[in-house]
Amino acid sequence: MSSVSSPVSFSQLAPEYIRAISPYVPGKPISELAREMGLNEADILKLASNENPLGMSPKAQSAVTAAVAELARYPDGNGFALKQALSRRLGVGQESFVLGNGSNDVLELIARAFLTPGKSGVYSQYAFAVYPLAIQSIGARCIEVPARNFGHDLAAMADAVGADTRVVFLANPNNPTGTFHSGEAIESFLKLVPQDVIVVLDEAYNEYMSPEQRYDAVPWLQRYPNLVLSRTFSKIYGLAGLRIGYAAAHPDIADMMNRVRAPFNANSLALVAAEAALDDEEFLQRSYETNRAGMAQIIKGLDALGLQHIPSAGNFIAFKVGDGAGVNVRLLKQGVIVRPIAGYGMPEWLRVTISTEAENARFLDALAAALKA
Repeated sequence: MSSVSSPVSFSQLAPEYIRAISPYVPGKPISELAREMGLNEADILKLASNENPLGMSPKAQSAVTAAVAELARYPDGNGFALKQALSRRLGVGQESFVLGNGSNDVLELIARAFLTPGKSGVYSQYAFAVYPLAIQSIGARCIEVPARNFGHDLAAMADAVGADTRVVFLANPNNPTGTFHSGEAIESFLKLVPQDVIVVLDEAYNEYMSPEQRYDAVPWLQRYPNLVLSRTFSKIYGLAGLRIGYAAAHPDIADMMNRVRAPFNANSLALVAAEAALDDEEFLQRSYETNRAGMAQIIKGLDALGLQHIPSAGNFIAFKVGDGAGVNVRLLKQGVIVRPIAGYGMPEWLRVTISTEAENARFLDALAAALKA
């Protein structure tokens, strides 16, 4: 269908703060690169979106297969079974959970429920791109706090909270830099933030943290009622394609979020897969160990190439190549997809997802070739 001219400029009908948004750009899909470069999809290695190289939990796969026969029916709009499973695991009442179409959805629900034009949201430089998008889409004011060593400057973020601030977004570990703060540092930050300011602790990658880094934020929900924990099944659980995440929060906060949540925002397959994946401890451990070994392999390879990299507590690592755009194109021509992070203000850097031993080795070989070209 060809485009049709219109006497109305529809973009001008949208609020100025919507027109000013630069849409989120996801990692390049395998099919898109295959079309662009004339490559065979089977030969393309995608290391751009921090997906689990082991796939999805076998228990989740079985649950999905069993649920297919019921897809003519709407999902449970309240997600009772998954909330019950989360409640058992975390020791938090079901009334404290909000389910989302991925954790992105959860972050946007927080902004919709608690931000308005004239209010502000605080986040760090080099933090997840969805934070400013969520704030700006409401017409609220974005307060970006300069980073320290590519990570959150918690003291500066606390100082940036003003009388009009309603939400602070904090990622730990942070994406795309992989930087990490200890549990003690995060709790010290919570003590500095006024109780009428909601602190969103985004823990999308917390399962990848090493034993010495780990802390349990769940008990903080009792001590800091303005805290919201945001988590996802897209990363270590391997359910990125099903889009399922959740928030744990004070019941009053959860209630407000659920009021703006779209009906049936979590689909049937996602709900049963997430419930099953929660109990697949063997898969989680294998995924964690694969990531630890792969991280060591990638770091050794980057060091051998003389490339600066940022220590990461996630399942990815950012490294400096100088000409980020040029090296990225040369990698794409070899069928290797990594993530340029120029959109985060880091044009000299690329981010790569940690994968299996064989795929990591292929990436390092391709990177070496791209640097020489």
